[in-house]
Amino acid sequence: MSTPTHPPLALAVIGGTGLYRLAELQDVESHQPVTRYGAPSGPIRIGTLDGHRVAFLARHGEGHSVPPHQINYRANLAALQALGASHVLALNTVGGITERFGPRVLGCPDQLIDYTWGRVSTICEVEADGRLGGEVLHVDFGDPYTPSLRARVLEAAADAGVALVDGGCYGATQGPRLETRAEIARMRRDGCDLVGMTGMPEAGLARELGLHYACLAIVANWAAGAGPDPDEVITLQDVLDNVAAASSGVPAVLRSMLARGPLQP
Repeated sequence: MSTPTHPPLALAVIGGTGLYRLAELQDVESHQPVTRYGAPSGPIRIGTLDGHRVAFLARHGEGHSVPPHQINYRANLAALQALGASHVLALNTVGGITERFGPRVLGCPDQLIDYTWGRVSTICEVEADGRLGGEVLHVDFGDPYTPSLRARVLEAAADAGVALVDGGCYGATQGPRLETRAEIARMRRDGCDLVGMTGMPEAGLARELGLHYACLAIVANWAAGAGPDPDEVITLQDVLDNVAAASSGVPAVLRSMLARGPLQP
């Protein structure tokens, strides 16, 4: 893959369910790099936001055609890195488990538990041609989200007047089906506050690749049996409406992040 000719990206944003574009980007160019891990989920849109170069990638593809267990997480992150990204803000649409994380809440988790299986979860994999995807790495993952980037997100939200819950544990499940009540009850016992399907292996791969990574969790609905009405049936329109409401403050957070100066290398 060719070396990018533009200045480094100020920030890369990965959008989840219901978030397929960043409308605030101007002078947008499209890139479709192919990495040693294959092609990313779709085109990477690079534009300017208040004069800063920002990349956006729809994790599931711009038509939501890639289910969570088949996303090429390695290619997505490697492509962003090759285009000059060193900091990635992941937007993840999730369900709420504990009381702080009801529908339409925006959160910035600080921990996660991985319940996924069968996904390629490391760059230390032997490829089809017999090559190892990278050197054998045993990265420290005690804090799965980069503390300095999390701090920038929290400070930016406060400056922008956007309500953001600090902390919480994201439980990453396999999908694409939603969870049973018993599974959510187990996750609550394990200490999970949020449930989603794309938090891993994305966060772990970002660490292996040396990318700074943080998550903005957009709560679309209560997880099974977790809300005040355990028998409530959530419709797709409910989910989309809640995602739109919870994510309405994201552009202001991004602008505030960028206005605070260059991100820590």
